[in-house]
Amino acid sequence: MMARVLRSSLTKSQPVGLTGNSNCTSHENTKSQVQDISLCVGNTMLTPNKLSKHLQSSSYIAPAKKLARRCVQIKYEEEPKIDRLSSNQNGIHSDTHPQAINRNSNDEYNHCAGTKKLKMEDEEKALQSRWEPPHWQEVLKNIRQMRAARDAPVDSMGAQKCTDVDAQPEIYRFQVLVSLMLSSQTKDQVTHAAMAKLRAHGLTVDNILATDPDTLGQLIHPVGFWKKKVVYIKKTCEILRKYYGGDIPPTLKDMCKLPGVGPKMAHLCMDIGWGKLTGIGVDTHVHRISNRLGWTGRDTKTPEETRIALESWMPEEIWSDTNLLMVGFGQQICLPVGPKCSQCLNATLCPFGINPLSKSPKINSPLKLPVTGKAC
Repeated sequence: MMARVLRSSLTKSQPVGLTGNSNCTSHENTKSQVQDISLCVGNTMLTPNKLSKHLQSSSYIAPAKKLARRCVQIKYEEEPKIDRLSSNQNGIHSDTHPQAINRNSNDEYNHCAGTKKLKMEDEEKALQSRWEPPHWQEVLKNIRQMRAARDAPVDSMGAQKCTDVDAQPEIYRFQVLVSLMLSSQTKDQVTHAAMAKLRAHGLTVDNILATDPDTLGQLIHPVGFWKKKVVYIKKTCEILRKYYGGDIPPTLKDMCKLPGVGPKMAHLCMDIGWGKLTGIGVDTHVHRISNRLGWTGRDTKTPEETRIALESWMPEEIWSDTNLLMVGFGQQICLPVGPKCSQCLNATLCPFGINPLSKSPKINSPLKLPVTGKAC
């Protein structure tokens, strides 16, 4: 006889004994195979019928099945986040999910609010720290008074006076562009004469393209750098006909892309040709006078730096007249060499006029001493 300790569903502490034939090894044995088996659970003896029912209802596990068990590791996947759902998961797109929309809208609102707040703070600081030259209104009033006659060369021979005002709008704008291109490094008298010859020849895009470079050079000579300007004008006409239908570009950015056209020409052309105010046209006269008056805050090296400095404080409503006003003033009184400070109404307001070192007195050549002997 052989005794075994089994796990019973009745009680964990009760010992279980088996008696009979030992060839019964699992609960799957048939009824006939368990006839000679008696089961003792504690002090209770189970009959074969009760034994069969007990094996079926209990948690008894046969040794053969114990050996057949395997350890299986289960890998649990993380639940997908709501804001990361794609269109392939449950048909919900992350951009259209309600929580994602709320989150994105809140983030966008916070970002916009923060940006707006920073922008307002920057504008407030700029307003508080905005610099402007002292007495500039009085200085400007005096310049206007000195320019009241409007009799400087630029008033009668400037870019606005070199065109055919009765021509078609696109031809008029093209003539404004050409006059500004010729005026670079050239006096107004020379530019006006060259424009008169071009208009007599036929100053249109198609006619200039049909004109050979030598003839065009003879027409614009003797403007400064006339050979380069012949090339610039021919290339510009090709661009205008190909991309703008014979008209000039309608934007400042495209205007500056034309050959030989700088910021000063572009701003003036947009103002005179299109009637669009995009900035102050700063040439050598405006650049020089602005620095002499102290209107730039610091000494600027280029006309473009001067333009940026002037536009930082000057009211926009006076931008358009600034070039014509100051160019004429520079041609008549505030000359490049030997300025007529004694005739200027701003003599006591202008830093250049107040400073005696700013004057350019005539430098006499040293006296030649008589030669009395040979040098040692």
